[in-house]
Amino acid sequence: MPARSIPGNAATYPGEAAAQGRLSTRAPFHLEATVRVLQRRPANPVEVWERERYQRVVATGDDLALVEVENHGTIDSPDVRFFVRGGDPSTATIAGIERTLRKVLGLELDPEPLQHVVEAERRLRATALALRGMRPPRFADLFEAFANVIPFQQLSLDAGIAIVGRLVERFGRYLDQGGRRFRAFPTSQAIAEARLDALRRCGLSAVKAESLRHVARAIESGELSERGISSMTTSDALRILDELPGIGPWSASLVLLRGLRRLDVFPPGDVGALRGLSGLMELRPGASLRRTLASFGDRRGYLYFFALGGGLLAKGLIHAAPPSTSARPR
Repeated sequence: MPARSIPGNAATYPGEAAAQGRLSTRAPFHLEATVRVLQRRPANPVEVWERERYQRVVATGDDLALVEVENHGTIDSPDVRFFVRGGDPSTATIAGIERTLRKVLGLELDPEPLQHVVEAERRLRATALALRGMRPPRFADLFEAFANVIPFQQLSLDAGIAIVGRLVERFGRYLDQGGRRFRAFPTSQAIAEARLDALRRCGLSAVKAESLRHVARAIESGELSERGISSMTTSDALRILDELPGIGPWSASLVLLRGLRRLDVFPPGDVGALRGLSGLMELRPGASLRRTLASFGDRRGYLYFFALGGGLLAKGLIHAAPPSTSARPR
């Protein structure tokens, strides 16, 4: 077993890959676009994209592992592989890591229905072709979803990312590898046990700090669980989440969309998503998108990811997919 040391919240490993595996998925698959939409901004300290690979620290019981995902194939012929760096993971640990990656990256989804629905909208088709193979990602667990929604309430993406970064630095464990430090997302237990003033020093308002800690404690007690929410209809889940302190319709919708991949939900009044979508459709400022959202039916939530992806594409943070190498019926 490779030598390692764990001082407090840190784990230090040598740099070799301890295990690897393949992640099967249907074509097309655009790994970069999927990860960029997951991270929202390059400053995200947990979801890392660099050198054409996705990196993330994953908790494996009491240990941490740095996981890297690469596509050794193409968008139209994906050969997605993952590498676990550090430790000596068991077969069960590798299987758990694979499940997490498949969940986060949406590898079980059939991309064709989503691709068809955005290509069918004439004004979105050019962007749809550039983002071809982008999957709607989801956060690794329910607490991560809440912790990636509450800090963003009534703030810009950049301001929200900065607050989450401070939460990660203050309450998350970390792993040192190859001379670099990689951070894991804080657990619900860490936030449930945190003092409110410590949470506020990360940039949260008093209301947001109380809301985040309440959710963390509800998850730790079992009062709130991913399995329980997943078993509910969308309308019932929205109602239950909306009743939580500090969680309104926008937050409840975004938790379902980004935390459970409920694509029949579009977060109401999401200014950034609506502005981005209006820009992609070249609509005049203030024009209503109600009819467009309704036309996408139970896939309207994909428009949230699509608008975010379109903005990142325009900033050069996503490379456009090349023309398809396989003919598909229109």
